[in-house]
Amino acid sequence: MESRTLIKTEKLSFMDMIYYPDISILQGQTTFIKGESGSGKSTLLKLFSSLVSAGSGKIYYDGDDIDSIDPLSLRRDITYVPQTFWLFDGTVKDNFREFYRYKKIELIDDDQIRKYLNICMIDRDLNSDTVSMSGGERQRVFMALCLSFLPKIIMLDEPTSALDGPNAYKMLLNIEKFCNKNGMTMLIVSHDDKLSSDFAKQIITLRGRSAQ
Repeated sequence: MESRTLIKTEKLSFMDMIYYPDISILQGQTTFIKGESGSGKSTLLKLFSSLVSAGSGKIYYDGDDIDSIDPLSLRRDITYVPQTFWLFDGTVKDNFREFYRYKKIELIDDDQIRKYLNICMIDRDLNSDTVSMSGGERQRVFMALCLSFLPKIIMLDEPTSALDGPNAYKMLLNIEKFCNKNGMTMLIVSHDDKLSSDFAKQIITLRGRSAQ
């Protein structure tokens, strides 16, 4: 069965500085976005989740213009895990509790939290203080949180930058298996050619002020 298109762009640009090709992201497909610094990789993910506005052109999510979709509703379906993000002061468990409270949904149990942490290569007690963690560990805690919300699309910005090659591969394999099992689509910004070769079903390469 042919996968349907979840995200589609037409003549998309950002601030008259970055011009993107027409892009299609298919359901269940792992897509890598590659390119030089400043080529618009992270900006593209922010555009897809309505964190920034396009200068011109259109983005469609599941056939609907994203400008017609409530941003909070859109972000429940399309979740962005940036390199720079915000966690509450406190423990891993505190952060799960507070983010779930913010979303007004019932907190998952400790075993479920540990499952998501294991997927993201976090070998820490739930009472570990996130303030004392490295930047890479904190990013992976946030990634585990986002996975636990089961979005339709999860967008990861350099998710393996703090991991060595074998652990980077293992984590992405964990996430890929989880996403495949739960019908989720992965969109990844990465400079790692080996990972894109191993996991990508589609590679979008951005070059300077335009993309090809």
